[in-house]
Amino acid sequence: MAGLRLGPLLRYVDGSSATVWAETDGPGTVEVRCPDGTGGSSGTFQVCGHHYALVRVTGLTPGTATPYEVHVDGERVWPLAREPFPSFPPSVIRAPAGDDRARISFGSCRWASPPTGEPDPVGPDALDALAKRIAADPEGERPDVLLLLGDQVYADETSDSTKEWLAARRDLSEPPGSQVADYEEYTHLYYESWLDPQVRWLLSTVPTCMIFDDHDVIDDWNTSASWVEDMRATSWWRDRVLSGLMSYWVYQHLGNLSPADIEADPVYAAVRETPDGTDALREFASRAEADATAVRWSYRRDFGRVRLVMVDSRAARVLEEGRRSMLDRDEADWLRAQVSDDRGSYDHLLVGTSLPWLLPHLIHDIEVWSSVLCRGDKGPRWARLGEKLRRAADLEHWSAFPDSFAELAEVLADAGSGPDAPATVCVLSGDVHHAYVAEPRWPGRAEPEARVVQLTCSPVHNSIPASMRVGFRFGWSAAARGLGRVFTRHGGLGEPPVHWRRTGGPWFGNQLMTLATRGRSAVLRLEHAQEERGGVRLRRVMERHLSSS
Repeated sequence: MAGLRLGPLLRYVDGSSATVWAETDGPGTVEVRCPDGTGGSSGTFQVCGHHYALVRVTGLTPGTATPYEVHVDGERVWPLAREPFPSFPPSVIRAPAGDDRARISFGSCRWASPPTGEPDPVGPDALDALAKRIAADPEGERPDVLLLLGDQVYADETSDSTKEWLAARRDLSEPPGSQVADYEEYTHLYYESWLDPQVRWLLSTVPTCMIFDDHDVIDDWNTSASWVEDMRATSWWRDRVLSGLMSYWVYQHLGNLSPADIEADPVYAAVRETPDGTDALREFASRAEADATAVRWSYRRDFGRVRLVMVDSRAARVLEEGRRSMLDRDEADWLRAQVSDDRGSYDHLLVGTSLPWLLPHLIHDIEVWSSVLCRGDKGPRWARLGEKLRRAADLEHWSAFPDSFAELAEVLADAGSGPDAPATVCVLSGDVHHAYVAEPRWPGRAEPEARVVQLTCSPVHNSIPASMRVGFRFGWSAAARGLGRVFTRHGGLGEPPVHWRRTGGPWFGNQLMTLATRGRSAVLRLEHAQEERGGVRLRRVMERHLSSS
């Protein structure tokens, strides 16, 4: 009989149905059972010797919280009987009531926590702290959905225990060394991260939406065309990137989709209709790696009167100099269509993108300047310098794609304008290992009726060197703006299409942001994970109204 290897993860939830993801240690039938008789079942599918199931649960009642168990071939495998799981409350599926309230928590960049009892070099994990709070008061406040905005695993920065595990498999003196090399090694990263008892229970009872960032594959993934060319010339890159995309599809992407989207997905059908879906999934990953337009990783979710449009700002890029854009044309048109579809049906628009749109001004100016150098406007010597700088300093955010920066500014302004405009338009991002709030204005055009804000929250569980803290603080200063003008003058650059100011932060630490909406009102909260006498807890460091209408 197969047992439960990883999960369950509660992923998509609406008023009457949900999806629950699980990995088993062999083939079998996975069933989700609820005390009221609702539930669902699915046979497993196989990829690279691993077995998975995505179970659709139907018959839920809006506004209810339904406990559930997981059974494999008729035997109960969740909740676990061993410690510490008996101390956790039952996992539940909370079907939204369909009213005008929503609570969305978000953050990015999470190193796996060390085993219980071992010292944590980067401080307490914000997800552990959230799990502890919910477990202590199961009927109290909890997110309706948790958005994980990138770097769910670190394929290029492995822990000491993972390095030991890798060394037992292969010679770490050969590339890619202590980074992961193949699908099996990716599965180890997910086990290390999601088998953490607190996080495992949290993911079983709070729905999640996810998107990748660079470390899910490798630092600076898809920075430039020359970067891709250099990586493809190595002996190890192809297995690495295909394994990264395959594992992302299995562990993260499938659960982002609605049941209707899953049923219509030809890749899911191809993987399930063969005893071993490895070849079908690898062929899909090969197409995705070769052609950004072949696959859409972006998706849309509606939570009552809140619309989330999650944007792929890594794999959808056009990297050819002279045509560089954060999103290919089809992807950019898709984003605009999701924002404009059924306007008036949502009160708050959330655009999720792992990389911040609005950065500290000095960093923005340097990124725009570097894009001009790399394009060759100042000649080949400056172009070579620009490419070296772009890679060394991670100059690859929206501002490093100036046309895309301007187009997103236009999309957001249009979304926030007109008689049916939402109350808020929020860009949710992570990546930069600190948190802040920034607000734009549009010189030369009417300001949007909606309040438009950049909300950046990172890391969930990671670190930032003291030098980078100083740099980020300085990047927002008046002196930094003056220095930035030196770069823009050298690059022959005009004014950006928006001006912006920091209205909160920067805050440093392991943290989560939460946006709580009710009708057209929205309240933003930032909480830090703190180690206290009673254990880890979330401490509120900021709360403000974004909209009170």
